[in-house]
Amino acid sequence: MLKIAIIGATGYTGLELLRILAKHPEVEIVSVTSRQEAGKKVREVFPFESYFAELVFEEPDVSKIAPRVDLVFLCVPHGAAAETARAFLEAGVKVIDLSADFRLKDAAVYESWYKTKHPCPELLSKAVYGLPEIYREEIKGASLVANPGCYPTASILPLVPLLKEKLIEPQSIIIDAKSGVSGAGRSAKLRLIFCEVNEDFCAYNVAVHRHTPEIEQELNQASGFSFHINFTTHLVPMSRGILATSYAEVKEGVTERDLREALKSAYAREPFIKILDEGLYPQTAHVKGTNLCLIGLKFDPRTGRAIIISAIDNLVKGASGQAVQNMNLMAGFPETLGLEKRPLFP
Repeated sequence: MLKIAIIGATGYTGLELLRILAKHPEVEIVSVTSRQEAGKKVREVFPFESYFAELVFEEPDVSKIAPRVDLVFLCVPHGAAAETARAFLEAGVKVIDLSADFRLKDAAVYESWYKTKHPCPELLSKAVYGLPEIYREEIKGASLVANPGCYPTASILPLVPLLKEKLIEPQSIIIDAKSGVSGAGRSAKLRLIFCEVNEDFCAYNVAVHRHTPEIEQELNQASGFSFHINFTTHLVPMSRGILATSYAEVKEGVTERDLREALKSAYAREPFIKILDEGLYPQTAHVKGTNLCLIGLKFDPRTGRAIIISAIDNLVKGASGQAVQNMNLMAGFPETLGLEKRPLFP
């Protein structure tokens, strides 16, 4: 059995890991941490949690946790994650970091967007970007995996095959994405209380969202040269889900069939990516609670633009489900183990 610790287990991503791993046959969770709830049993904080009810939240003390585990999930904010990751790695424990600390390969880019000095720049070259559909082989041999952000997952997956096949103009890409409120985390924020969010729909972090360089990094890699994108995020009054609509000019002579075939060919054997038939488009309700990414597209001949739409559950394929997918690869388990879940529809 693979022995696991979840560092920061009371947030949404930590709770989602507990939900997913409860039915994983090859994993034993031996430690869950929370500074605020240390000393309490899981059932005292979350009465609905029966499978791990008797586990006791403990302080995130690496010296006490590392000897008992093989792998840790870091569900703590950026900045705090990096030094914790370094301590676990030095103790011989594999790390999957759900924060942004190791997603960007260039420390200067990280510092520019996150407005803080990177705590462990020496580890950036060792981190593997945890998007299995693109970096599967690298993840298998990794000791440090940077779990992608939710918006980047929904944005990168539909666009990478089209860029690799040179079907779209990279500089023309516009991504318009919407997220449920859980994407902002579980900590209390005035902007996220019910009366502020309910019956509202708004853009936020326009042209300055911190996921922008992460998306650009991966799209640049796929296309083979450097370019920027327009990326706009919106908050939707729902609990979970991301719908990302990407627009891009197509190359001369490219048809909708070419675009669809490129996506189908790239993801034909991927268990969690579904390319929808012509005339069908993704909905967040169709991926709720799953590790799926649904992709639909339309070519508009009037404008010469492709419209590519993707949907994921931000807490599953956008966070904890993808983390478990990465864990399965790192441990040599079947990639889909523990993740074969049907959508919670309606």
